[in-house]
Amino acid sequence: MDGGEELKSVGEREKFPVGIIGGTGGMGRWFARFFSEEGYPVLVSGRKEGPDLPEMTEKCPVIIVSVPIGVTCEVIRKVGPLMKADSLLMDLTSLKEEPVRAMLEASVSEVLGLHPLFGPGEPSMAGQNIVLCPARGDQWLSWVRELLKKNGACLVEATPQRHDQIMAFVQAGNHLHTILMGLILQEAGLEPAILECFSTPVLRTKMGLIRKVISQPALYAEIITRNPEIVRMASLFEGKIAELVEATEKRSAEELTKLMEKIPAAL
Repeated sequence: MDGGEELKSVGEREKFPVGIIGGTGGMGRWFARFFSEEGYPVLVSGRKEGPDLPEMTEKCPVIIVSVPIGVTCEVIRKVGPLMKADSLLMDLTSLKEEPVRAMLEASVSEVLGLHPLFGPGEPSMAGQNIVLCPARGDQWLSWVRELLKKNGACLVEATPQRHDQIMAFVQAGNHLHTILMGLILQEAGLEPAILECFSTPVLRTKMGLIRKVISQPALYAEIITRNPEIVRMASLFEGKIAELVEATEKRSAEELTKLMEKIPAAL
């Protein structure tokens, strides 16, 4: 692609190859299928299959990094120097500040952080939230926006820092609560068969969330511990749990009611 060429709309532009590093599992596989269904040839690279990075960057003007959080920056530092100035380097990581910084430092290409706020079990992105963290360049950004909007995604833009601040609650805090419920269940000594007989619809929903999180402990542990705001979030957890414990140890419905009455202002 000529570096001075204006990017055309999705409908007008010739369908170029898209490279996905880590496209053999999870969201990488999901987006490989998505781009393929949109008519874009897809080159997929896994740990034991697919083209090497020099071949992929030579053939693909768009490279997407979709690997576990713990190795994302390592992969970015390998592929970044191979990127051309008129290409796009993008990641799908659940955290954005560190990966976006790594992409900017390792490459001369346009850079975009992307966070799909849904899992690979969803049939489409229609109605799903996707966060865009533009970092360098705006020609490819227009193409990404148009393609995602065309497929019904609800787009929101944020800086990588703001994204991670919000995710400290949306993901890290949410998952911490789920893990806490699981740990309490472990200590409660309730047999699963008995618990099922006494469960409410709300509890069954929570139990489903616990099972989902503990099915991939390493993934959720990284999402929580690598968030730069996690210390603050953990401190909030500690403080609020202490308030709840104090109210219940006093058997004070009044104090517990007062705590709950503060919540609606945040909803």
